Amino acid sequence: MAKVNIIYWSGTGNTAAMAAAIAEGAKEAGAEAELITAETASADDVRDAKAIALGCPSMGAEQLEETIMEPLMEELDGAISGKTVVLFGSYGWGSGDWMRDWEDRVSSDGAQVWNGEGIMLITHRMMRRSMPARQQDVTSQV
Repeated sequence: MAKVNIIYWSGTGNTAAMAAAIAEGAKEAGAEAELITAETASADDVRDAKAIALGCPSMGAEQLEETIMEPLMEELDGAISGKTVVLFGSYGWGSGDWMRDWEDRVSSDGAQVWNGEGIMLITHRMMRRSMPARQQDVTSQV
């Protein structure tokens, strides 16, 4: 059974809801899924997982949360090489640049971003950005 660790930071609950949905879908697809908050996560949480899902909303000037998620990503930068990584998060302003920057960062670390791009929930409209239907069902392919 494939193991998927879903590591996330959530300020208002939107990203936590996304993490729970990914876990549910992964389990339905036959994977072992574990939800891990960024506050308790470390590089050890990526070593034994076939795939990793990382979630964080856009903060400030379209960036990762600075006090918990950014330091965790600095630790993971050296540990995710060779892994398949699903990126997800929510935002209510901007154009999604934080996600594109995160995709580039994860790719530069030697990981493969699942399907080439992250999944974003636009919270001010409560809808997902336009994306192919096959990408919306991330959990069936993890």
